[in-house]
This record gives sequence, structure tokens and C-alpha cells, in this order.
Amino acid sequence: MILEKQRNYNDFESIYLAYFSKMKYFAKVYVLSEEDAENIVQDVFADLWEKKEVLSMPVNLIAYLFTSVKNKCLNYLRHQIIKKETADQIQQTHRLTMQASLNSLEALDQDLFSEQETREILVRALDSLPDRCRQIFIMSKIEGKKQKEIAAELNISTNTIESQMKIAYKKLRTELKDYLPLLLFLLNL
Repeated sequence: MILEKQRNYNDFESIYLAYFSKMKYFAKVYVLSEEDAENIVQDVFADLWEKKEVLSMPVNLIAYLFTSVKNKCLNYLRHQIIKKETADQIQQTHRLTMQASLNSLEALDQDLFSEQETREILVRALDSLPDRCRQIFIMSKIEGKKQKEIAAELNISTNTIESQMKIAYKKLRTELKDYLPLLLFLLNL
């Protein structure tokens, strides 16, 4: 038994020494990074060590190693593509948000912030909310009451308060989309 383990270890060591650099070169052709290629080949050899019984089977070891490295490279490249696509989507979303902010600021009228106009825009936006939603929003954002206070005063749950506030925010974002600074002011009262 000990002799067989030693033989498997010796076989593994000789295979590792004979094929590691070849497998690494093969992986590097596809993954480009020497570090990533080395990690992939290390993983393949770690898998081989865990499956030592393969060493005692009549298999084409070179084909086994190349196939294993190929599959690990494929998985690595697929993962890199997904990461890149996700990063691109995040960047695109950020770019669109920045563009919307730029457009909003460019379209913003200098005279918009007269007290009377600001009040009228806010009143119109608040009036667009359903009655209960408007009441809760005013109590929270304008009167500065906490959710527990509002819930006690109106005899409703804090979950209802939260859902009504979400509705208010969504509706106000739509109503005030052309008045981004005003929306930010209103939401941060």
C-alpha cells in the first residue's frame, strides 16, 4: 500500500515535471496572462492529484491534460466575457444617468428657482399623488415626522408607510424628471 502511494506520487511528480510548462504555454496562448495560465494549469494538476486513480488507468495522459486545460481555459474565457459584459452594462447605465443629468441641467431655466415658481411646481407634483400617499409624504418629508409617529397618528402599519413612500418617490421622480435639482431638494428635505 505504501509502495503503491509512493509510486503514484512518483508518477504524478514525473508527469508534473514533464508536462507543466507545456500545458502552461498552451493555456497562455488562449488566456494571454502568464499568471492566469499558470493558475489554470495548477488547477488541472490539483484535479489530477485528487483523481490519482487516473494515473493507474490506461488513458492517454497527454490528451487528458490538454482536454482538461482546454476546458479550464474555456471556462476562464467565458467568465471573463461575462465580467466584461457586466462592466460594460454598468458603464452604459452610468453614462446614460450622467447624460440625463447633463440634459436636465442644460434644460433648467435660470428663473426656475423663483420662490413662487418653485412652490407651484412642488404643489403640482404633490397634488399628483394619491391622497393618502400625499398625506404620508408631507408628514414625513415636510413635517419631519418619523414613520412610527405617522403610523400611530394615522393608525396604519410602518409597512404601509414604507410602501406609500415608495409610490410617492416613484411618482415624484416621473413628475419632476425635468427638474432634477428640485427633485433632489424635495427628496432630501
